[in-house]
Amino acid sequence: MSKTRPKILGLTGSIGMGKSTVAAMLRALGVPVFDADAAVHALQGPGGALLPAIEAAFPGTTGAAGVDRPKLGALVFGDPEKLARLESIVHPAVAELRRDFLRDHAARPLVVFDIPLLFEKGGAQGLDAVAVVSAPAAAQRERVLARPGMTEEKFAQILALQVPDAEKRTRADFVIDTGTDLASTRAAVERIVHGFTQGFVTHD
Repeated sequence: MSKTRPKILGLTGSIGMGKSTVAAMLRALGVPVFDADAAVHALQGPGGALLPAIEAAFPGTTGAAGVDRPKLGALVFGDPEKLARLESIVHPAVAELRRDFLRDHAARPLVVFDIPLLFEKGGAQGLDAVAVVSAPAAAQRERVLARPGMTEEKFAQILALQVPDAEKRTRADFVIDTGTDLASTRAAVERIVHGFTQGFVTHD
C-alpha cells in the first residue's frame, strides 16, 4: 500500500435516510465506494465464498441460490451465540475484501466505506471521518413504509436495533441532509469531497 494512503470516509445512516442515494452521488463524483452490504450479498450469494462455512455451521441454510436468508435469519435472530458465530464467519471475509479495495485504490485521495451499521457494530476504527445521512423522521417514515412488505411493526423493530438518528448526528463529522431537494444534497456531498481531495476538510 502507498505510504500516502487515501483518506477514508465512513458513510452511514439509519434505514430510509437516503444513504444509497448519497453513495451514488459519491460514485458519480469519481469517489470509490466500498459497499459492505453488497460485499456480504456477494459472499453469501450463488457460488459465494462463504457458503461452505455457513452450511457447516448452520446446516440446511444454503443452496444453489446461495444463503436462504429468511431461514438463516430465523435461526440467528434473538440468539446471540448463533449470531456471533455467523458474524465470526462473515466479518473477517468482508474485512479482507475491504483491505483489497483499499489496496486497489491506494493512489486515490479519498475512498468511502459504506457501512450501514457503523455505530451499531463499532466499525469506525481506521476511518478519518464519518458522514451520517439524515432526514426528518416524517420523511424517513414515509420512505420506509412505501417499501414492499414493510409494516409499522417491522419498521419499529428495525429502529429499535439502530442507534437513534439524533445520536448518529452528534457523533458524525459530517451530516448530509436528504430531507431537502436533490440539488442541495448533491452540493453538500460535493463540498465534502472537495474538502478531502483538495487537502482540507471543514466539518459542517
